[in-house]
Amino acid sequence: MAKIRRFEELICWQKARQLANLVYDLTNHTNFAKDFKLRDQIQGAAGSVMHNIAEGNDAGTDPEFIRFLKIARRSSSEVQSQLYLALDRKYISEMELGKTYAVADEAKRLINGLIAYLRKSRPTNTPHDQVREFSQEYLTSGKLIMGRSTHDY
Repeated sequence: MAKIRRFEELICWQKARQLANLVYDLTNHTNFAKDFKLRDQIQGAAGSVMHNIAEGNDAGTDPEFIRFLKIARRSSSEVQSQLYLALDRKYISEMELGKTYAVADEAKRLINGLIAYLRKSRPTNTPHDQVREFSQEYLTSGKLIMGRSTHDY
């Protein structure tokens, strides 16, 4: 078992960060940037994925962490739905939708895996200290330097 102290070590958070950055890049397109409501909504949903993983990591119990992970997972689905609207409005290409949708899918897969792991790992409502133990498959193998991982995500 590996111990983590920071949410940045979670692979699902790193994937969510990648998703948020992809969404922000897409919303810089001229026409997309002018659609303030959709732009703000998709940016908010994308940010919500990574922020809820981070917030949940500091929750006092695993069931509470799972609650935040479920919110993150739903936000990822929200991004996917909004990508279709952006495509329909011709703000993004099908290729951009496919790439971003796939990253959102991967984030959800990683979140689902972590939820399943947390459900099996210890009795419900067992409080944890500020250090969590995880199977290595949920943690990054790269070092974090100034908040950035040394491997590609």
